[in-house]
Amino acid sequence: MNPRRILILAGAMLVALSACGKPEQTVAPLPRVDASFNVGDNTYVRSLAIDPATDSLWVGTSVGALEIDLKTELMLNTFTRKDGLANEYVFGIGVDSEGFKWFGTNAGGASRYKDGDWQVFFPMHGLADYWIYAFAEQRDKIYWIGTWAGANRVDLETMQIKTVKDELINEWVYGLAVDSQNRVWFGTEGGVSMLDGETWTHWTHEDGLGGENLQGLPASANTGLGTRNRHDLTVTVGGDASYNPNYVFSMIADNNDAIWAGTWGAGVSRLANGDWTSFTTKDGLAGNVVYSIAQGADGAYWFGTNNGLSRYDGSTWTNYGVPDGLLGTDVYAIAVTSDNQIWVGTRSGVARLTAPAPEA
Repeated sequence: MNPRRILILAGAMLVALSACGKPEQTVAPLPRVDASFNVGDNTYVRSLAIDPATDSLWVGTSVGALEIDLKTELMLNTFTRKDGLANEYVFGIGVDSEGFKWFGTNAGGASRYKDGDWQVFFPMHGLADYWIYAFAEQRDKIYWIGTWAGANRVDLETMQIKTVKDELINEWVYGLAVDSQNRVWFGTEGGVSMLDGETWTHWTHEDGLGGENLQGLPASANTGLGTRNRHDLTVTVGGDASYNPNYVFSMIADNNDAIWAGTWGAGVSRLANGDWTSFTTKDGLAGNVVYSIAQGADGAYWFGTNNGLSRYDGSTWTNYGVPDGLLGTDVYAIAVTSDNQIWVGTRSGVARLTAPAPEA
């Protein structure tokens, strides 16, 4: 058993590290839940990001942010509004090429942090909105911020901020990705948009985005413009699961420039060679609401859903839930280290999965 470490966030957040026993070794060992940090039953972990320069993990929660040393797994810092965060509820974290950490908050704008210095961004500074959910960087030091009123384009050298809104298929931006061709992908509440230089392309369910509604789920009313007062990010209708294939929660560009988009109730969809392919619970996905996506150092894909965590190696699905060591069933965030440690954020805390070394 690993030692238990007790950590406190802002004098109120309790973080404990505990280890699980090792399962029997197999011919092709799968990752296992190896440790977990508990942050409190009523606390949500909404975002995770790795800073490779400092070998640290940044955790965004509903009550603040914290920094964990990946080598020792000890907490280095905790941050709340009094420290410089625009708001305690952190929905997105990005680390740019200059080492700045960006925090997108729920109704509080964005904050940028490095070496003890903070800067806050509100609409009065050029930010499109106070609700911030995603970050991504192009290789020419152009930084993108996804908001509920379009996307911001930030020139990191001049810090000039511009807003892109009318060009998008929908202004509610939850996911951002940049592929190896420097194209920018936007996952929105109404589909997917892509910017290739000055040319825009869009996709919706009619183009193949999102799996079919095989369960006959009710359409979500929590969608479309003019519904800000209903955007509580719940995924049910009257307590039951709901369906919206155009609503994209999460997005990545993989190692081969395929685009993966996690949807609300329609599983995860992959765009490759111009065609969409969707995967749902029928195929092996743990849940059809996909909050988060990441690709591991071994090339396998990880999907955080409303019913646990899924790993897909291109042919086989493996699912993880609370019985396997996760601290919650809704997996809101995933971060992967260079040595393929998988960090998973849920309600109540963070879990770490480790891939055992194959037997000699």
